Amino acid sequence: MSRGVRLDTIVLFGAAAIAVGGAASVAAQASASAEASAAARSDPSWRPPLTAWGHPDLQGIWTTDDMRGIPQQRPPEFGARQHLTDEEFAARGAQRDGARQTQDRGAVGTFRNEEGTRTFGYTSMIIDPPDGRFPPVRPEARQRRTAGTFGLGPFNDMQDFSLYDRCITRGVIGSFGPAVYGNGARILQTPDTIVISYEMVHDTRVIPLDGRSALGAGIRQYMGDSRGHFEGNTLVVESANFTDKTAVGGVRHSAELKLTERFTRVDPEMIDYEIRVEDPSTWEKPWTMRMTITQQPGYEIYEYACHEGNMAMRNILSAERAYERAAAEAAAKGLPPPERVFERVNGPDRAR
Repeated sequence: MSRGVRLDTIVLFGAAAIAVGGAASVAAQASASAEASAAARSDPSWRPPLTAWGHPDLQGIWTTDDMRGIPQQRPPEFGARQHLTDEEFAARGAQRDGARQTQDRGAVGTFRNEEGTRTFGYTSMIIDPPDGRFPPVRPEARQRRTAGTFGLGPFNDMQDFSLYDRCITRGVIGSFGPAVYGNGARILQTPDTIVISYEMVHDTRVIPLDGRSALGAGIRQYMGDSRGHFEGNTLVVESANFTDKTAVGGVRHSAELKLTERFTRVDPEMIDYEIRVEDPSTWEKPWTMRMTITQQPGYEIYEYACHEGNMAMRNILSAERAYERAAAEAAAKGLPPPERVFERVNGPDRAR
C-alpha cells in the first residue's frame, strides 16, 4: 500500500482568472520550463483537437508524474510568485534530473519511485490565496481526527485507518496528487459523458454533461456527485454531496465540501488542471490548486491490486496489540515502555 512585472489587474493563467497585486508578476515563466513551452502559450493560433461531435478532446492516458518535486504549499520566500525565475528553474532542473537518474538505475523494494520527463517551474500547486498556502483552518475543523497510518493512531479497529489505507478511495483531490507511483488516469468521452478512471485505488467517475439534475441532498458519496459542461475549450466539473470521510492537506473536510474542476488542454501532451475547494466549515476561505497533467512515453495503467481488509490492516492491528502486551510487561517490571520505531525516526513529539 501502501517569479517580475507589476500587476494590479487580473492575471489570466490557464483557465483561471486570479486577482493579484503587488510588485511581482505571477505570470512570468522561466523560459525553459515545461509550462512556457506549451503549445497554447508558444503559438497563439493553437487550438486543441476536437472530438467527432465537437467537444475539446481530452481523451487518453494522463499522469501527474511531472508534478513530482513541486510543493503543494508555496515556500514563503517566493511570496506571490507562481513561477520560478530562470536561475531558480535551472537549480530545480538539476535536482529533477538527479531524481530521474536515480529512478532509471532501477527501484529497490516494493515501490518504483516514478518520475516524469518534463520540469515545470511552478512554485507551488496552490495558486490561490495569492501566497500559495492553505487558508486558516477553522477551530472546529482542527478537532476532526485524521485517521490512518500517517496519523498518530490509535490503531484499535479498521475504522482507525484512512480510506486510503483501506484501499477504498483517495478522494477527488487526492486521486490526482502525485505520489511515488500509480499517478495515471484514463479519460474517456462520449457526447453526453466524461469518464475519469484513476490508476491508484482505481476510482472511476462517470460525469454527465447532459444537464441532468443533481442528486438529492440526502445522498452522499466519497467522490461526490459531479456534473460537467464546457466553457469554450475548458471542461468544468462541479461536485457536491460529499461525505466527511476523506481528508485534504491533513484536514478532514466536512460534508459541505464543494469542488469546481477545470480541465483545459494547452498542448498535444498537456492539460492544465485546476480545482477550486470551498468548505466554509473547514477553511476560512476557498482555495485553488493547479497541476498540469501530461502524457508520458509508453505509460500504461496497470491493475491496482489493493483491497479493503488486506494483510496490512491485520498486521498493523496485531503489531499494536503485541506492543501493548510488551508495554504492560515492562510496566510490571518497573521498566520504561519499548521504543517505537516511529518515535525513533520521527521524534518523540510525533509519537502518541
